Amino acid sequence: MEYRTLGRTGFKISEVSMGTWQLGGKWGEEFNQETAGEILEKAVEMGINFIDTADVYNDGRSEIAIGKFLKKVKDRIYVATKCGRRLDPHTAEGYNEKNITGFVEDSLKRLGVEALDLIQLHCPPTEVYHRQEAFESLAKLKTMGKILNYGVSVEKIEEALKAIEQPGVATVQIIYNIFRPRPAEEFFEKAYSRNVGVIVRVPLASGLLTGKFTMDTVFNNKDHRNYNIDGKYFDKGETFSGVPYDIGIEAVDRLKEIFGQNNITAYALKWVILNEYVSCVIPGASSSEQVEFNSRVSDMMPLTADEIRQTGEVYKKYIKKYVHHLW
Repeated sequence: MEYRTLGRTGFKISEVSMGTWQLGGKWGEEFNQETAGEILEKAVEMGINFIDTADVYNDGRSEIAIGKFLKKVKDRIYVATKCGRRLDPHTAEGYNEKNITGFVEDSLKRLGVEALDLIQLHCPPTEVYHRQEAFESLAKLKTMGKILNYGVSVEKIEEALKAIEQPGVATVQIIYNIFRPRPAEEFFEKAYSRNVGVIVRVPLASGLLTGKFTMDTVFNNKDHRNYNIDGKYFDKGETFSGVPYDIGIEAVDRLKEIFGQNNITAYALKWVILNEYVSCVIPGASSSEQVEFNSRVSDMMPLTADEIRQTGEVYKKYIKKYVHHLW
């Protein structure tokens, strides 16, 4: 496992880390505490030392599982969590000092720690980035010792660019993958110039870029890949990276030809970390086997120049017109 510095946090973190949206079970399935523990144990065994979670993942149970796990390990494990999506309605006005302080206090209890390594605003409405209250609240919590660092998780590059104007923002979490390459063109270098860490989520486009799906694949009714394709419940860019499913399948078939493999997961993850401005990528995992497979990407040979060129051509031919202007 290779390690990179997470911006101004100074944390040396595994370039392949782990997201926990589906920790303890696949999307749409009931949370399983035992499975969650096995996944976390395997992650540390493989050299992963950075875990990303959120207060809404499994209704707080992901944070609780991580907190219990932290008590059992001697290694320094960095945990990033997120807040804001518990707001109902989810409005910019809700990102105020009272609510943010409450969210932080709740996460501290669930994780069982004295200070949060990193708290991120969880894809707030765009208006939040143009207001000072949320960021002033986070700065105050940092001064109090409740948090060590704060950042944002964004939907759009424009939001990311606005966020890094805030002097206290240490990290930005953003979608970046073969089907969503625009952040590398317009954001990464600017983040680096301000010593802001870049955390990449949705690297596999909700599983599309594993190569395992077909037009006949059926998703669980509780799986966002079933109910959020059109963005009914949250930004559709979070589901299949906003790519129409049939177009995505067609593009993946071409990628399989390029890489000579039906399972292209490792190539898709390696493509992400080939970018020097990426601090880490956080693929999810619903089993310890997936964690082990993902972590080995760090030691994998880089893609060839021709493979990189051809993936770019796939994006331009199949994907660009659907997503490039939206996020």
